[in-house]
Amino acid sequence: MGAEVPPRHPLRQLFGALTEKSFTEHLGWPDLNVTAYLSNLLVDFASTDQLYKVRSQHGKPLDTVVELLYESEVLYGAQSMERERDVHRHIGDFTLFMAGLFPEYLRRLKTAGLIYHKDFLVDYVKAGKRSYGIVAEMARNPGPDEPPLFRKLSENFELCVTGLGFVRSDLDRLRDPAYRHARDLLLN
Repeated sequence: MGAEVPPRHPLRQLFGALTEKSFTEHLGWPDLNVTAYLSNLLVDFASTDQLYKVRSQHGKPLDTVVELLYESEVLYGAQSMERERDVHRHIGDFTLFMAGLFPEYLRRLKTAGLIYHKDFLVDYVKAGKRSYGIVAEMARNPGPDEPPLFRKLSENFELCVTGLGFVRSDLDRLRDPAYRHARDLLLN
Protein backbone atom coordinates (compact mmCIF):
# COMPACT_ATOMS: atom_id res chain seq x y z
CA MET A 1 0.00 0.00 0.00
CA GLY A 2 1.04 3.58 -0.65
CA ALA A 3 1.95 6.10 1.99
CA GLU A 4 -0.62 8.47 3.45
CA VAL A 5 -0.93 11.66 1.38
CA PRO A 6 -0.26 14.68 3.63
CA PRO A 7 -3.09 17.20 4.17
CA ARG A 8 -1.31 20.00 2.28
CA HIS A 9 -0.13 17.83 -0.61
CA PRO A 10 -0.88 19.39 -4.04
CA LEU A 11 -2.83 16.30 -5.14
CA ARG A 12 -5.15 16.57 -2.14
CA GLN A 13 -5.59 20.30 -2.76
CA LEU A 14 -6.29 19.76 -6.46
CA PHE A 15 -8.92 17.07 -5.86
CA GLY A 16 -10.47 19.14 -3.07
CA ALA A 17 -10.76 22.23 -5.27
CA LEU A 18 -12.11 20.34 -8.29
CA THR A 19 -14.65 18.39 -6.24
CA GLU A 20 -15.89 21.47 -4.42
CA LYS A 21 -16.15 23.40 -7.70
CA SER A 22 -18.03 20.59 -9.44
CA PHE A 23 -20.56 20.09 -6.67
CA THR A 24 -21.04 23.77 -5.84
CA GLU A 25 -20.97 25.42 -9.27
CA HIS A 26 -22.19 22.70 -11.61
CA LEU A 27 -24.61 20.82 -9.36
CA GLY A 28 -25.65 23.50 -6.87
CA TRP A 29 -24.99 21.13 -3.96
CA PRO A 30 -22.37 22.73 -1.68
CA ASP A 31 -22.31 19.95 0.92
CA LEU A 32 -18.84 20.13 2.46
CA ASN A 33 -19.14 16.71 4.11
CA VAL A 34 -19.86 15.07 0.77
CA THR A 35 -17.21 17.01 -1.17
CA ALA A 36 -14.57 16.35 1.51
CA TYR A 37 -15.40 12.64 1.51
CA LEU A 38 -15.28 12.40 -2.28
CA SER A 39 -12.06 14.38 -2.63
CA ASN A 40 -10.45 12.11 -0.02
CA LEU A 41 -11.76 9.12 -1.97
CA LEU A 42 -10.06 10.44 -5.12
CA VAL A 43 -6.80 10.87 -3.22
CA ASP A 44 -7.04 7.36 -1.76
CA PHE A 45 -7.85 5.76 -5.11
CA ALA A 46 -4.98 7.60 -6.82
CA SER A 47 -3.07 4.59 -5.53
CA THR A 48 -4.54 1.63 -7.38
CA ASP A 49 -3.67 -0.58 -4.41
CA GLN A 50 -6.57 1.09 -2.63
CA LEU A 51 -9.01 0.10 -5.38
CA TYR A 52 -8.33 -3.54 -4.56
CA LYS A 53 -7.59 -3.30 -0.85
CA VAL A 54 -10.35 -5.69 0.22
CA ARG A 55 -9.05 -9.25 0.33
CA SER A 56 -10.72 -12.60 0.67
CA GLN A 57 -10.17 -14.86 3.67
CA HIS A 58 -7.36 -16.43 1.64
CA GLY A 59 -5.62 -13.08 1.04
CA LYS A 60 -6.65 -12.73 -2.61
CA PRO A 61 -7.48 -9.16 -3.70
CA LEU A 62 -11.15 -8.91 -4.65
CA ASP A 63 -11.31 -7.05 -7.94
CA THR A 64 -14.94 -7.39 -9.00
CA VAL A 65 -18.13 -6.10 -7.43
CA VAL A 66 -19.56 -9.63 -7.51
CA GLU A 67 -16.69 -10.90 -5.35
CA LEU A 68 -17.05 -7.92 -3.01
CA LEU A 69 -20.79 -8.49 -2.63
CA TYR A 70 -20.19 -12.13 -1.76
CA GLU A 71 -17.49 -11.12 0.74
CA SER A 72 -19.79 -8.55 2.35
CA GLU A 73 -22.45 -11.04 3.39
CA VAL A 74 -22.07 -12.27 6.96
CA LEU A 75 -23.64 -15.59 6.04
CA TYR A 76 -20.97 -16.19 3.40
CA GLY A 77 -17.72 -14.25 3.61
CA ALA A 78 -17.80 -11.48 6.18
CA GLN A 79 -16.53 -12.50 9.59
CA SER A 80 -18.33 -9.74 11.50
CA MET A 81 -20.80 -6.91 11.13
CA GLU A 82 -17.85 -4.50 11.07
CA ARG A 83 -16.32 -6.41 8.17
CA GLU A 84 -19.68 -6.36 6.38
CA ARG A 85 -19.89 -2.58 6.85
CA ASP A 86 -16.30 -2.03 5.66
CA VAL A 87 -16.81 -4.11 2.54
CA HIS A 88 -20.12 -2.39 1.72
CA ARG A 89 -18.42 0.98 2.16
CA HIS A 90 -15.72 -0.13 -0.27
CA ILE A 91 -18.36 -1.32 -2.74
CA GLY A 92 -20.01 2.10 -2.59
CA ASP A 93 -16.67 3.85 -2.98
CA PHE A 94 -15.48 1.59 -5.81
CA THR A 95 -18.70 1.75 -7.82
CA LEU A 96 -19.00 5.52 -7.38
CA PHE A 97 -15.38 6.04 -8.43
CA MET A 98 -15.67 3.82 -11.49
CA ALA A 99 -19.08 5.15 -12.59
CA GLY A 100 -18.02 8.78 -12.10
CA LEU A 101 -14.49 8.77 -13.45
CA PHE A 102 -14.45 5.80 -15.81
CA PRO A 103 -17.93 5.38 -17.31
CA GLU A 104 -16.33 4.13 -20.52
CA TYR A 105 -15.06 1.10 -18.58
CA LEU A 106 -18.60 0.28 -17.46
CA ARG A 107 -19.94 0.73 -21.00
CA ARG A 108 -17.24 -1.61 -22.28
CA LEU A 109 -18.24 -4.23 -19.70
CA LYS A 110 -21.78 -4.19 -21.06
CA THR A 111 -21.16 -3.83 -24.79
CA ALA A 112 -17.84 -5.43 -25.65
CA GLY A 113 -19.03 -9.00 -25.27
CA LEU A 114 -17.22 -9.40 -21.96
CA ILE A 115 -19.83 -11.87 -20.78
CA TYR A 116 -17.07 -13.83 -19.05
CA HIS A 117 -16.40 -10.86 -16.73
CA LYS A 118 -18.01 -11.43 -13.33
CA ASP A 119 -19.45 -7.90 -13.31
CA PHE A 120 -21.15 -8.25 -16.71
CA LEU A 121 -24.63 -8.21 -15.15
CA VAL A 122 -23.86 -5.87 -12.25
CA ASP A 123 -25.49 -2.44 -12.22
CA TYR A 124 -22.77 -0.37 -10.52
CA VAL A 125 -25.18 2.44 -9.62
CA LYS A 126 -27.69 0.11 -7.94
CA ALA A 127 -24.91 -1.81 -6.16
CA GLY A 128 -23.30 1.40 -4.92
CA LYS A 129 -26.58 2.94 -3.73
CA ARG A 130 -27.50 -0.27 -1.93
CA SER A 131 -24.11 -0.62 -0.27
CA TYR A 132 -23.99 2.98 0.95
CA GLY A 133 -27.56 2.49 2.23
CA ILE A 134 -26.45 -0.56 4.22
CA VAL A 135 -23.51 1.40 5.65
CA ALA A 136 -25.91 4.19 6.65
CA GLU A 137 -28.25 1.72 8.37
CA MET A 138 -25.36 0.20 10.29
CA ALA A 139 -24.05 3.60 11.45
CA ARG A 140 -24.00 4.24 15.14
CA ASN A 141 -25.72 7.31 16.60
CA PRO A 142 -26.91 9.12 13.49
CA GLY A 143 -27.61 12.80 14.15
CA PRO A 144 -31.29 13.82 14.17
CA ASP A 145 -30.71 17.15 12.42
CA GLU A 146 -28.77 16.05 9.39
CA PRO A 147 -28.79 12.83 7.39
CA PRO A 148 -25.64 10.79 7.87
CA LEU A 149 -23.04 11.02 5.13
CA PHE A 150 -23.61 7.54 3.76
CA ARG A 151 -27.36 8.03 3.55
CA LYS A 152 -26.71 11.19 1.52
CA LEU A 153 -24.32 9.28 -0.73
CA SER A 154 -26.89 6.51 -1.20
CA GLU A 155 -29.83 8.80 -1.88
CA ASN A 156 -27.81 11.07 -4.19
CA PHE A 157 -25.59 8.45 -5.82
CA GLU A 158 -26.40 9.49 -9.39
CA LEU A 159 -25.73 13.14 -8.53
CA CYS A 160 -22.37 12.12 -7.06
CA VAL A 161 -21.56 10.17 -10.24
CA THR A 162 -22.35 13.30 -12.25
CA GLY A 163 -20.20 15.44 -9.96
CA LEU A 164 -17.26 13.08 -10.34
CA GLY A 165 -17.84 13.20 -14.09
CA PHE A 166 -17.32 16.97 -13.93
CA VAL A 167 -14.12 16.37 -11.95
CA ARG A 168 -12.97 13.99 -14.69
CA SER A 169 -13.73 16.63 -17.34
CA ASP A 170 -11.71 19.20 -15.43
CA LEU A 171 -8.80 16.77 -15.07
CA ASP A 172 -8.93 16.02 -18.81
CA ARG A 173 -8.94 19.74 -19.58
CA LEU A 174 -5.91 20.31 -17.34
CA ARG A 175 -3.97 17.81 -19.48
CA ASP A 176 -4.97 19.43 -22.77
CA PRO A 177 -1.94 21.18 -24.35
CA ALA A 178 -4.09 24.03 -25.72
CA TYR A 179 -5.50 24.70 -22.24
CA ARG A 180 -2.03 24.57 -20.70
CA HIS A 181 -0.69 26.98 -23.31
CA ALA A 182 -3.55 29.44 -22.76
CA ARG A 183 -3.13 29.20 -19.00
CA ASP A 184 0.61 29.85 -19.29
CA LEU A 185 -0.05 32.90 -21.48
CA LEU A 186 -2.59 34.29 -19.03
CA LEU A 187 -0.60 33.64 -15.88
CA ASN A 188 2.83 34.77 -17.13
